[in-house]
Amino acid sequence: MAARDRILDAVEALIGRGGFKAVSIASVAAEAGVSRQTVYANFGTLEDLVSEAVTGVSTRVLGGIGDRLETITDPGEYVVELLVSARASFRDTPALAVLVFPETGNPMFQADMFATALPLVEVFLAPLFERGPRLLERRADVLELLLRTGLSVLMFDSDAIRSDADLRGYLTRTLLPGLGL
Repeated sequence: MAARDRILDAVEALIGRGGFKAVSIASVAAEAGVSRQTVYANFGTLEDLVSEAVTGVSTRVLGGIGDRLETITDPGEYVVELLVSARASFRDTPALAVLVFPETGNPMFQADMFATALPLVEVFLAPLFERGPRLLERRADVLELLLRTGLSVLMFDSDAIRSDADLRGYLTRTLLPGLGL
């Protein structure tokens, strides 16, 4: 495995075990078995390194979610399964699970997070608009609603939606009527 890949894997492991505060150039170098200079040579700054690692794990997980949703043609079922799958994936991926806890350096709690997340959400929700073209006339509102709902599902849990089946039922009863689905 190339040094660059070992470094990214090290960042993911460190974030998963100790959050963003566990990530430093020195800790990444030690975890990856490379020198600090190798880390700097590959990424330049700690911010670039963390950003690329989080983007990489997010892209990998979102790709898996996309594969699971590929055969769903109904827009309502698609949006419900998207949110259920996203929550399950965040729970199962330590480096993503830590994103829902406010701490210094957590990109989820930076002032521009919403603006940064929206382009990714637009790409990921493109299949929803193909399945439900009538949603296109309210595209901006749909994107905003689903990003806010998705973040809420990831960050807040309750007895009413603890299981995937409970969440699926809740979203079907509440979110789909709001979307007109």
